[in-house]
Amino acid sequence: MELRALRYFLAVAREENITRAAALLHMTQPTLSRQLMQLEEELGVKLFRRSQHRIILTDAGVLLRRRAQEIVGLAERAARELHPAEEVSGEISIGSGDLKSISLLADMLAEFHQAYPLVRYVIYSGNSDGIKERIEQGLLDIGLLLEPVEISKYEILRLPVRESWGLLVPEDSAFADRKCVTPKDLVGQRLILPTRELMQQEMLRWFGPYAEQIQVVASGNLPYNQAQLARKGLGLYLAIELDCAYEGLRMLPLSPPLESSTVLAWKKTESFSAATAAFLGFAQKYIKRISDHPL
Repeated sequence: MELRALRYFLAVAREENITRAAALLHMTQPTLSRQLMQLEEELGVKLFRRSQHRIILTDAGVLLRRRAQEIVGLAERAARELHPAEEVSGEISIGSGDLKSISLLADMLAEFHQAYPLVRYVIYSGNSDGIKERIEQGLLDIGLLLEPVEISKYEILRLPVRESWGLLVPEDSAFADRKCVTPKDLVGQRLILPTRELMQQEMLRWFGPYAEQIQVVASGNLPYNQAQLARKGLGLYLAIELDCAYEGLRMLPLSPPLESSTVLAWKKTESFSAATAAFLGFAQKYIKRISDHPL
């Protein structure tokens, strides 16, 4: 399977029309059709279903599109990294969840950019499990992850920031006037939790003897979406406290407090581009500096 054939396939999948894709690729429609037929024969599956007005991907085609995007993306990135400029340049891809720690990461990137103005940054948003998967696939260089993290495959740099958890409740809720919320208070209440299994285990430990009595009605990995469920009264949302406000909701602190630390993580065996290697070295010195001289 050649990269060229995957690029042809992706063009047709994007345009949903062979004639338009052929024009964009500067080739004839019969030639492109022949290339697609050869790809289907090589893989032994049908990739497209042809309707009257457009071409539709089969289930196999949907799967190949996802993998082809990853393969072509990695190939293009490798080509860029194998031809470094005299000055440090290129692209650093970083995954992060919705965390207060992103403010510290932004400070680091801003200072690093002053020294290396030719470096660009791609920020991917997701939860820790999704970010780790993309690091494993080579699609991300670094992840800003919420602990606990299984770190056997990663080098980590722990950040001097603690993420605090709280309870998002509607402003007209019976809970809204409370100063804090205890595990016992939430027995019998409808709750919304993050989907990440390791984080749910941390929360169950926080509930202690009341863990078996809680009622989970929903879970998810995007705080904004879960906040909307809480605002409509589906349940009370256990979430990280962020520097933002959700209309119609109030954040209550937990008692005892539930906190999580965050880390920058990268693969132990990875061979990095000059830009990523420079940033990792800079980040370690930066964290040591602010840890030795806190504000």
